[in-house]
Amino acid sequence: MPKDSINHARIVALIWNIADDVLRDLYVRGKYRDVILPFTVLRRLDSVLGPTRDEVMSMKRTLDDAGIADQDAPLRDAAKQDFYNTSGFTLQDLRHTANSTRLRQNFEAYLDGFSPNVQEIVDNFEFRNQLPRLTKADALGSLIEKFLAPDLDLSPTGIDNHGMGTVFEELVRRFNEENNEEAGEHWTPRDAIRLMTRLMFEPIADSIPSGTYRLYDGAMGTGGMLTVAEETLKQFTERSGRKVSTHLYGQEINAETYAIAKADLILKGEGTAADNIVGGPEYSTLSNDAFAGQEFDFMLSNPPYGKSWKTDRDRLGGVKKIIDPRFVVSHGSDSEYSLLTRSSDGQLMFLANLISKMKQSTELGSRIASVHNGSSLFTGDAGQGESNMRRWIIENDWLEAIVALPLKMFYNTGIATYVWVLSNRKEERRSGKVQLIDATGWFTPLRKNLGEKSVELGETDANKVLEAFTAFDQYDDTERSMVFDGVDFGYQKITVERPLRIVGVDPNRVYTAKEVKQLKADGVRDETAPPVIRKALPHSAVPYPIYGRYEALIDGRARVVEYEPDSELRDTEQVPLTEPIGDYANGIEAFFRREVTPYAPDAWIDESKTKVGYEISFARHFHKSAPMRTLAEIQADIRALEAETDDLIADIAGED
Repeated sequence: MPKDSINHARIVALIWNIADDVLRDLYVRGKYRDVILPFTVLRRLDSVLGPTRDEVMSMKRTLDDAGIADQDAPLRDAAKQDFYNTSGFTLQDLRHTANSTRLRQNFEAYLDGFSPNVQEIVDNFEFRNQLPRLTKADALGSLIEKFLAPDLDLSPTGIDNHGMGTVFEELVRRFNEENNEEAGEHWTPRDAIRLMTRLMFEPIADSIPSGTYRLYDGAMGTGGMLTVAEETLKQFTERSGRKVSTHLYGQEINAETYAIAKADLILKGEGTAADNIVGGPEYSTLSNDAFAGQEFDFMLSNPPYGKSWKTDRDRLGGVKKIIDPRFVVSHGSDSEYSLLTRSSDGQLMFLANLISKMKQSTELGSRIASVHNGSSLFTGDAGQGESNMRRWIIENDWLEAIVALPLKMFYNTGIATYVWVLSNRKEERRSGKVQLIDATGWFTPLRKNLGEKSVELGETDANKVLEAFTAFDQYDDTERSMVFDGVDFGYQKITVERPLRIVGVDPNRVYTAKEVKQLKADGVRDETAPPVIRKALPHSAVPYPIYGRYEALIDGRARVVEYEPDSELRDTEQVPLTEPIGDYANGIEAFFRREVTPYAPDAWIDESKTKVGYEISFARHFHKSAPMRTLAEIQADIRALEAETDDLIADIAGED
């Protein structure tokens, strides 16, 4: 193990032991992080600020004397950091406070002295809420003492910014693994993130010029996706001698995970990046977009699955009044095309948010990697939000690929998950195409389960995915990778009607709406009875039975009429957009003549109800039928059961 890694592991172990030593009888194990994570942040910041403490206090006095209210920028300059503390205290000063009440007062003053960005971290950790308990148990002084121990050197001379970030991330990981029931909500496994970032960067690695790039995550969690994406981008570009700088942007509604993300960036020396992330309960991405109108080069997310967004929907004005351009777009001839999903699951809404932030005017455009569960592939009927979302994405030719991940990859769920890869600058060979990759069989078992997580995507496994992705339609294993035309996933949902047939009706007259209502209420249905005519069309109308326009005699004259449909006989069919036309006007008619007319000659299509839908079924395309058992195997099982039954009967007889 590299020397740095050994040192990081040692520091993590020391901090972990502090939790066990000081907090064991005060907190349940799952709550240690409420104290240890913010304390780790404070100890590091305290160490970093030590050399410029006097300069900061001097600048503070100067600014106060001059009556300057906005002091943040000059105090940052004095601290030579993106944060500062003007309390006049250090942890070393507090160490010598014997009285527990006075210690708490001084410690609170110490917290109050930090810059606004650090205050935000402390507030979102809700760390001040822990002080009464720590004070009552006289544990605050013990924590300070142990965090100042000589062998736990968190100063820049003891561990650099990157190493400190690694230590903090490892602590977060361990605390999350201690709380497996919560981990999946805010913590995406690193192996999944690495695959997502490789899918985002590797296909265009040679085309990324030196420059500045903006990375965004709209469901940021603890910020791991952004930091791994940043590292991956720099790795790919540095190999070829190109230099890139990155700006990270993110939004997260959960206060604690937002605090972790912001703290992680500050600990890594990326204070400016920390200023570009937004979070807390008031910052829901769906209803309070902190980056409205902005565009980003690379975006990735793991949005919550199956989580209600009804509160966000109501804040946006309610389902009938939402006009947010992220979710109500112009598509085809529809200027108010709705992407609004069911209120019970908003994961695809997060994807729409990412798409709205794609760069339109750059050569590279934007690339997106977003992980979803299976419902995003097929839930929602034609014309509903989920289906509309898939249609919008595919018909705009943004979808490059979907990768089915192995089961049991995430900490708190074993369900199927899928990575969607999108780009608005597809390669020519991918134009109009969508690749499906079944990576469910490419995994490495863990030696010890982490909650529900029992497998991981090792480097070899990820390489297989990238190999299939890169080979595209030249990949020779169709059980793992298949390429489709985008239109292959589309269908038209048609409504099939049959006439209302009531015993005793006159087949040569038109019935009024009131009469039809009475017939439905009192009449006797009989499939041999005449159909009820509800409307006679103009004399110029042409009969077209497949669409419900029939010939009949009304008042002795030939007319084209429409029958009243019988709602009890109504049915729907899905007709693929690729349905062959054959000898008919279109695919719908060809399908109808083949699949419906032979069984229901009086049926017709209600054109006004036809809707276009899209769904993606991995099961259909990658289904592997289990081989049928041989007759000999079945006979052997039957004989074994018969023998077992005979033995049981013999035992019962013997007891009698």
